[in-house]
Amino acid sequence: MGASFVPITVFTVLWGIVGIVCPFFAPKGPNRGIIQVVLILTAATCWLFWLCAYMAQMNPLIGPRLNNETLIWMSRTWGNKMTQG
Repeated sequence: MGASFVPITVFTVLWGIVGIVCPFFAPKGPNRGIIQVVLILTAATCWLFWLCAYMAQMNPLIGPRLNNETLIWMSRTWGNKMTQG
């Protein structure tokens, strides 16, 4: 299981538009520079947060917790012999 090309491209383009294109459309006024910086920082941090969350799902550190009865049932159903030892 690995990274898929489509979601990475779609979200990179989305946040790229927010961070690169949208600052050009900031309203003129005394706070234009602040609005532009806010848009750029928002896009960068949201993209980075999304990327970290997406990558964390590729190889999760914690797997599902199953009780012993479920494991025994799965083993018998899938045809594996359970040995004690």
